Amino acid sequence: MDIVKISLLGVCGVMLGFFLKGTRPEYAVFVTAGIGIVILGLAVGKLEYLFEAVGRLKERLPEDNGHLETLIKMVGITYIGQFSAGICRDAGHQATAAQIELFCKLSVMVLSIPVLMALLDTIQEFMV
Repeated sequence: MDIVKISLLGVCGVMLGFFLKGTRPEYAVFVTAGIGIVILGLAVGKLEYLFEAVGRLKERLPEDNGHLETLIKMVGITYIGQFSAGICRDAGHQATAAQIELFCKLSVMVLSIPVLMALLDTIQEFMV
Protein backbone atom coordinates (compact mmCIF):
# COMPACT_ATOMS: atom_id res chain seq x y z
CA MET A 1 0.00 0.00 0.00
CA ASP A 2 3.02 2.28 0.27
CA ILE A 3 3.12 2.58 -3.51
CA VAL A 4 -0.43 3.94 -3.53
CA LYS A 5 0.45 6.57 -0.94
CA ILE A 6 3.63 7.57 -2.76
CA SER A 7 1.82 7.69 -6.11
CA LEU A 8 -0.96 9.86 -4.71
CA LEU A 9 1.60 12.15 -3.09
CA GLY A 10 3.39 12.48 -6.42
CA VAL A 11 0.20 13.14 -8.38
CA CYS A 12 -0.94 15.75 -5.84
CA GLY A 13 2.46 17.43 -6.03
CA VAL A 14 2.31 17.52 -9.81
CA MET A 15 -1.21 18.96 -9.73
CA LEU A 16 -0.16 21.61 -7.21
CA GLY A 17 2.87 22.43 -9.35
CA PHE A 18 0.64 22.65 -12.41
CA PHE A 19 -1.72 25.10 -10.71
CA LEU A 20 1.17 27.18 -9.42
CA LYS A 21 2.84 27.25 -12.82
CA GLY A 22 0.03 29.45 -14.14
CA THR A 23 0.07 31.96 -11.30
CA ARG A 24 3.45 31.67 -9.55
CA PRO A 25 5.86 29.70 -11.78
CA GLU A 26 8.82 30.33 -9.48
CA TYR A 27 7.15 28.23 -6.76
CA ALA A 28 6.38 25.29 -9.04
CA VAL A 29 10.03 24.20 -9.02
CA PHE A 30 10.13 24.30 -5.22
CA VAL A 31 6.97 22.19 -5.00
CA THR A 32 8.45 19.62 -7.40
CA ALA A 33 11.74 19.48 -5.52
CA GLY A 34 9.95 19.31 -2.15
CA ILE A 35 7.72 16.43 -3.22
CA GLY A 36 10.74 14.63 -4.61
CA ILE A 37 12.66 15.03 -1.36
CA VAL A 38 9.67 13.84 0.69
CA ILE A 39 9.31 10.74 -1.49
CA LEU A 40 13.05 10.12 -1.27
CA GLY A 41 12.83 10.40 2.52
CA LEU A 42 10.02 7.85 2.59
CA ALA A 43 12.16 5.51 0.50
CA VAL A 44 14.83 5.41 3.21
CA GLY A 45 12.93 2.66 5.03
CA LYS A 46 13.04 0.54 1.89
CA LEU A 47 16.74 1.23 1.53
CA GLU A 48 17.35 0.10 5.10
CA TYR A 49 15.72 -3.25 4.33
CA LEU A 50 17.71 -3.52 1.10
CA PHE A 51 21.01 -2.95 2.90
CA GLU A 52 20.07 -5.55 5.53
CA ALA A 53 19.36 -8.09 2.79
CA VAL A 54 22.63 -7.27 1.03
CA GLY A 55 24.47 -7.71 4.34
CA ARG A 56 22.96 -11.17 4.77
CA LEU A 57 23.82 -11.99 1.18
CA LYS A 58 27.43 -10.91 1.76
CA GLU A 59 27.71 -13.37 4.65
CA ARG A 60 26.66 -16.26 2.43
CA LEU A 61 28.86 -15.43 -0.55
CA PRO A 62 32.51 -16.34 -0.94
CA GLU A 63 35.29 -14.05 0.21
CA ASP A 64 35.11 -11.33 -2.48
CA ASN A 65 32.14 -9.05 -1.78
CA GLY A 66 33.39 -6.14 -3.88
CA HIS A 67 30.98 -6.85 -6.70
CA LEU A 68 27.93 -6.46 -4.48
CA GLU A 69 29.20 -3.13 -3.22
CA THR A 70 29.81 -2.06 -6.80
CA LEU A 71 26.26 -3.03 -7.72
CA ILE A 72 24.85 -0.97 -4.84
CA LYS A 73 26.99 2.00 -5.91
CA MET A 74 25.69 1.69 -9.48
CA VAL A 75 22.08 1.64 -8.32
CA GLY A 76 22.72 4.66 -6.09
CA ILE A 77 24.34 6.59 -8.91
CA THR A 78 21.43 5.93 -11.24
CA TYR A 79 18.77 6.87 -8.67
CA ILE A 80 20.50 10.06 -7.60
CA GLY A 81 21.28 11.01 -11.18
CA GLN A 82 17.74 10.41 -12.36
CA PHE A 83 16.32 12.38 -9.43
CA SER A 84 18.68 15.33 -10.01
CA ALA A 85 18.18 15.35 -13.76
CA GLY A 86 14.41 15.26 -13.31
CA ILE A 87 14.49 18.30 -11.07
CA CYS A 88 16.72 20.15 -13.53
CA ARG A 89 14.42 19.21 -16.40
CA ASP A 90 11.36 20.44 -14.47
CA ALA A 91 13.14 23.73 -13.86
CA GLY A 92 13.71 24.10 -17.59
CA HIS A 93 17.43 23.28 -17.60
CA GLN A 94 17.55 20.43 -20.10
CA ALA A 95 21.25 20.90 -20.85
CA THR A 96 22.21 20.52 -17.19
CA ALA A 97 19.97 17.46 -16.89
CA ALA A 98 21.67 15.90 -19.91
CA GLN A 99 25.10 16.58 -18.43
CA ILE A 100 24.11 14.97 -15.13
CA GLU A 101 22.83 11.91 -16.98
CA LEU A 102 26.01 11.70 -19.06
CA PHE A 103 28.20 11.90 -15.96
CA CYS A 104 26.13 9.18 -14.26
CA LYS A 105 26.41 6.89 -17.29
CA LEU A 106 30.17 7.36 -17.39
CA SER A 107 30.42 6.70 -13.65
CA VAL A 108 28.49 3.46 -14.00
CA MET A 109 30.73 2.41 -16.89
CA VAL A 110 33.85 3.10 -14.83
CA LEU A 111 32.46 1.09 -11.91
CA SER A 112 31.53 -1.81 -14.18
CA ILE A 113 35.01 -2.34 -15.62
CA PRO A 114 36.38 -4.36 -12.64
CA VAL A 115 33.27 -6.55 -12.68
CA LEU A 116 33.68 -7.13 -16.42
CA MET A 117 37.35 -7.97 -15.96
CA ALA A 118 36.50 -10.48 -13.21
CA LEU A 119 33.89 -12.06 -15.48
CA LEU A 120 36.39 -12.34 -18.32
CA ASP A 121 38.95 -13.89 -15.95
CA THR A 122 36.39 -16.46 -14.82
CA ILE A 123 35.49 -17.33 -18.41
CA GLN A 124 39.17 -17.63 -19.27
CA GLU A 125 39.71 -20.06 -16.36
CA PHE A 126 36.95 -22.30 -17.68
CA MET A 127 38.38 -22.22 -21.21
CA VAL A 128 41.83 -23.44 -20.12
